[in-house]
Amino acid sequence: MTLDEALDRLVQSYTRYYDVVRENTAPFSAKAEFHAHGESYLLIKEAKMWEMDSNEYVFFYAGSSPDAETVSNLIETAWDEAVAKVTPGKNHRNSDVTFLLVADSLPQETRKVIKRTHRSKGYAHGLQGWSNLKLGAFELSTGKPATNRHGADLKKLLQNIFLR
Repeated sequence: MTLDEALDRLVQSYTRYYDVVRENTAPFSAKAEFHAHGESYLLIKEAKMWEMDSNEYVFFYAGSSPDAETVSNLIETAWDEAVAKVTPGKNHRNSDVTFLLVADSLPQETRKVIKRTHRSKGYAHGLQGWSNLKLGAFELSTGKPATNRHGADLKKLLQNIFLR
């Protein structure tokens, strides 16, 4: 599978529930956003028990063998861009940031950057929600994924997309 085919397969897996953009997304290959609003009532709409907003901002990148510095800069760019879009408030639950990388090969230093990077931010001491950074990478040559702690659930997703 070529790098472009892998990127297409990855982005395609997000098109059902996310708003995906592939044009004018530099330095990324594509971007996606997901917004959900939930609320619960007690018998009538005027007796609202709770409501919450949840968001996710996804950034895609494909590279042949990206070095650690490039990946680190992309991660920071994705985090800064997504956190700037967050509007904390009493109904804001979370706005997570996901960075997904597809590469022909992942150097060991790049794997270390992905595994060790951790970003979390609480708004009003967590009373107005939070943001976490999820990182996931897939090496096409070996079929091995790499994630950070918050992105552990991405490992199975990446394997399902590329190893089926």
